[in-house]
Amino acid sequence: MTSYYSALFFTAFLPITVMLYGMAPRRFRWAVLLLASYGFFFALSGALIAFVALSTAVVYACARMMGANLAEKNRQLATASSGKREIREACKRKNRRIVFAAVVANIGILAVLKYSGFFGLSLASALAAFGISIDLSIPSFALPIGISFYTLMAVSYVVDVYRERTKADKNLGHVALFLAFFPGIMEGPLSRYNDVAPSLIAGEPLNRKNLYAGTLRIMWGMAKKIIVADRLNAFVKPVFDNYGSYDGGVIALAAILYTIQLYCDFSGTMDVALGMGRVFNVTLPENFRQPFFSRTASEFWQRWHITLGLWFKDYVYYPISLSKPCKMLTTKARKRFGNRYGPLLASSVALFCVWIGNGLWHGAGSQYIFFGLYYFVLIMAGGLIEPPCARAAQHFGVDRNSWPYRTFQTVRTLAIIFVGELFFRSNSLEAGLAMMGRVAGDFTIEAFTTGSALQIGFGVGDGLIVTLFMMLVLAVGVVKERCCNLWDWATAQSALLRWSLVILLFVGTVTFGAYGLGYTPVDPMYAQF
Repeated sequence: MTSYYSALFFTAFLPITVMLYGMAPRRFRWAVLLLASYGFFFALSGALIAFVALSTAVVYACARMMGANLAEKNRQLATASSGKREIREACKRKNRRIVFAAVVANIGILAVLKYSGFFGLSLASALAAFGISIDLSIPSFALPIGISFYTLMAVSYVVDVYRERTKADKNLGHVALFLAFFPGIMEGPLSRYNDVAPSLIAGEPLNRKNLYAGTLRIMWGMAKKIIVADRLNAFVKPVFDNYGSYDGGVIALAAILYTIQLYCDFSGTMDVALGMGRVFNVTLPENFRQPFFSRTASEFWQRWHITLGLWFKDYVYYPISLSKPCKMLTTKARKRFGNRYGPLLASSVALFCVWIGNGLWHGAGSQYIFFGLYYFVLIMAGGLIEPPCARAAQHFGVDRNSWPYRTFQTVRTLAIIFVGELFFRSNSLEAGLAMMGRVAGDFTIEAFTTGSALQIGFGVGDGLIVTLFMMLVLAVGVVKERCCNLWDWATAQSALLRWSLVILLFVGTVTFGAYGLGYTPVDPMYAQF
C-alpha cells in the first residue's frame, strides 16, 4: 500500500476500517480511526511515524501547560480586586514562551528534515562566490508522509490555544487523531482543531446518506486522478525532463497540460479525502473552488489550495502586519504616500513573508522560491495598478463586469498560471528559465503539424479521452460556480440515479483510466510536499 490509489487500500484497508468503525461502541469509534490512521501512516512511512508522534506529544504538552496557565489566570482574576492587568500580562508572557518553543520545535523538525540539504548547498555556493571553499557534508533525510501538512496543523492548534480560540484537549489521543487522520494525512486539507476535532471525536454512526455521498465524491476524485492526471503524465514528464529536445510550442503545451494534470491530481485527491471523511460524518474543509474561473492572480489563490492560503493569512500575514513595527511603518507610509498606497507598503512586508513561505513550503529548491516571488510581485503589482485601471475604465466607458472584459481577465490569468506552473514543475530554476526562453524565442507549431508531438507518450486516443473528460469536469465546474452544489443535488436524487452515477464513474475509471502496461504509476503529486 503506497497511497489512497493502491488496490489494497480500497479493497481491504478502507472497507475494514469502515466495518470496525460501524461495529465499535460510539465512545471508542475515534480510537478506531486513530488506530487506522497510525496504521496507514506506518504502512507508508514505517519508523518515520515517530516524527508525527513527536509533533503530537510536543503540541499536546505545550497546549496543556498553556491551558493550566490560563486556568490559573482565571482563578486569580476571580479573587483579585486589583492588579488584574499584571495577572493577564504575566500569563501571556508565560504562554508566549511556551507557544514559541512549540512552534520552533515543529518548524525546526520540518526544516532539518526537508531543507537542511538545500540551505547547506546554498550556503556553500554563496561562500564560493566570495572565494571561500567549504565542504558541507549534509546528509539527506527521509521524509515522513505529509510532514508539511501535519506540521502546519500542529502549529495552528498550539497557536489557537495560545490565542484562546481553542481549549487545550486533555486527551492525547484526540490531538493525535486530529494530526494523523488518514484521509487528510497525505495532502491535507489543512484543518483547524475546532472545525474538525468535534466530529472526529463524536463517533457518529454510519448512515446511507453519508456512505453514498462519500462514495460518489471518492469515485469522482479517482476519475480525475486516474483518467486525466495519470494519462497526462506520459506527455508532461518526458518534456520537462528533456526540454532541450523540444521547441517552444511543445514546452508551452506541456506547461498547460501540467497545470491540468496538477489540478486533476490534487483536487481529485482532495475529493477522495473529503469523500472518505464524509463516510465517517467528518466534514473536512474544501480546498478548491473552481480556480480556473479566476479573474486575477490574487483571486486564483483564494480558490486554489484554499486551506494553505488561509493558514498563511492567519498565522503569518496577520501577525506580521499587526505587529508594532509594521503598524509604525503603516503610519509613516500613510503620511508619505496617502491612505491608498501607504498601507500597501507595510502590507508588502507581510505579503513577502507569506509568499517566501509559500514557495519554500512546496519544496526545497530555487524554483519554488522563484514561484513564490513570482506571485508576490504579481499580486503586489495588481494592488498598485488596480486604482488607475478602475479610473481608466470609468473614463473610457468600459464595463468591467461585461462578459468580454471578464473573459479577457480570465484568459490573462490563465496565462499567468501556466507560466507559474512551468517554473513550479521545472527540475530547477535554471531549467525553468531555459524552458521559458525556448517558449519566447523558439516557439513553433511544427511538432503539431508533423504529428511528432503525438509520439511523446501521448496519442490521439489519449487526447480524445482527456478532452472529453475535461469537458465533463468543466461542465461540473460551471454548474457549481453558477447554480448549486452538485454533491447535495446528487444525494437528494432517487437511489437508482444515485448509484447509477457511482457505477458510471467506476466503469469509466476502469475503462479509460491510465494504469497497467505502458503506464508508470504516479503517486499523488502533492504528497511530495
